[in-house]
Amino acid sequence: MLVNKQNVTDLFTSLKTSFNNAFAAAPSTWQKIAMKVTSTTGQNDYAWLSNFPKMRKWIGEKTVKALEAFKYVVRNDDFEATVEVDRNDIEDDNLGIYGPQAEAAGASSKQLPDEIIADVVNGAFATKCYDGQYYFDDDHPVKKEDGTPGSVSNKGTMQLSAISQQAAINSLGAAETAMMEFKDDEGRPLNITPNILMVPPALKSVANTLMTADRLDDGKANPFKGSYEVFVNPRLKSRTAWYLLDTTKPVKPFIYQERKAPVPVAQTDPQSDDVFNRKKFKFGAEARAAGGYGFWQLAFGSTGTDPAPTA
Repeated sequence: MLVNKQNVTDLFTSLKTSFNNAFAAAPSTWQKIAMKVTSTTGQNDYAWLSNFPKMRKWIGEKTVKALEAFKYVVRNDDFEATVEVDRNDIEDDNLGIYGPQAEAAGASSKQLPDEIIADVVNGAFATKCYDGQYYFDDDHPVKKEDGTPGSVSNKGTMQLSAISQQAAINSLGAAETAMMEFKDDEGRPLNITPNILMVPPALKSVANTLMTADRLDDGKANPFKGSYEVFVNPRLKSRTAWYLLDTTKPVKPFIYQERKAPVPVAQTDPQSDDVFNRKKFKFGAEARAAGGYGFWQLAFGSTGTDPAPTA
C-alpha cells in the first residue's frame, strides 16, 4: 500500500471504528458502587460532604448547615493507551495485527472507571476521606445528639463466614448493624440500607452461600439469605477483605470524577518526526479522570484478618 496521508487516514478511521465498537461492547461495573461527577477544572473540592442537609421540623428560624473545616480535593490524572503502527506494515499491507490492538484499547478505555474505582477501594483502609480519617476507620469524628464530640467506626476485622449462624452474625451481621445505626449530628438515624456485598474472587463461594443457602454449615437457619446482591470484583487485591455498601442513595460510597472521557487520538502525518526518525505512526486513546470517596457512612469494610467467633 502506498503510504500517503489519505491512505493513513483511512487506516486510522478503520482502527477508530474498531476502537469504538469494542468500547461500546465492553462490560463495565463501576456504576454499581460509584457515582459519576463531572469535572470542569483540574480538581474538585468535596468539602460539601462534611455536612449534608437533612429535612427537619421547621420551628422558628431555619437551621443552616455550615461546612466543617474539612478540605477534600480530588485531582484529575491523565491516562493513555497507545498503539504504534510501523510504516513497513502499511507498505506491506500487514495490518491485521492492529485491529485487535485497537479493540483492546477500546475495551480498556471503557473499563478505565472500573480500574480507578478498584484502586480507590483497594486503598480505602489507608487513604483519607473528607473528614481527615481513613475511609474505613475506627474513629470517624461525629457529633453526638447532645452536641459533644464522639467517634464512629465503619471498619471491622472479622472474616466473612458461613461456618455457623453465630459466625455469620458476628461478621456480616455486625457490619449490617453498625451501618443501620449510623446517625446524623442531631441523633436521627441516617436510614442506611446496605444492598451490596462486594467480595474478591476468593470469597465468592462464602458470599454466595450467605445469600442463597437456607442453612449454614452448622445446620442452623441462615438469617441473611437474599439480603444483598453479591458483587464479585476481580480487581480487589486483598483475598480476605470484604465490603458492605449502600448504593441506594443519590450520593454513592465512591466517586468517579471525569474531566475528559476516553477519546481516540491519532498521529497520521507521514511527515511527522516519529515517522521520519522511527517509521512509527501512533493511534490510541486519552482521558482525564480520578477516583475518590463519598460518604463513609455508606460503606463498611472488614480486613477479614480475624476469625469470626462461632459462639
